[in-house]
Amino acid sequence: MRGLFVLLVLISLLTACTQSKSGEQALQNQIDSLKAELDNAYKPGFGDFMGSIQTRHSKLWFAGANENWELAEFEMHEMEEIIEDIRAVYPDREETQSLPIIEPSLETVNNAIKQRDAEAFKKGYLTLTNACNTCHQATKVEFIKIKIPTIPSYSNQDFKKLVNNDRIE
Repeated sequence: MRGLFVLLVLISLLTACTQSKSGEQALQNQIDSLKAELDNAYKPGFGDFMGSIQTRHSKLWFAGANENWELAEFEMHEMEEIIEDIRAVYPDREETQSLPIIEPSLETVNNAIKQRDAEAFKKGYLTLTNACNTCHQATKVEFIKIKIPTIPSYSNQDFKKLVNNDRIE
């Protein structure tokens, strides 16, 4: 009887080990499948990110020039999020390694927005624009030259500041 009990315990252990191995294999197969899906998933190109930054850069100008500080703060935040995304998606690219070139000027513009200082904003924005071009030179795309925009890219957005939830005309 005792021998039968030992035999049943051994069979149970062997079965459990076999099921554990097949369970591990199923998990590994699932991991491999998810990795393959991730490798084939859409990933924005570096130029897509830069185009988004250029849009935010332009909108930032018109927000700040109109002293719409809430919108300027929003556009700065959006630009900073895009930079974080670049660092996450392309951490090893030369261009990503050059992003610290623009960080001091981003901080200068942020401070001007927080202080609601139009003159400091304009000076900081020019410094930011020049930093963008310095970064382009450092990464050998100096033919991409950014400037202070003269007309908004979007005709359907009002950049004027709000007063009591009404637009200043």
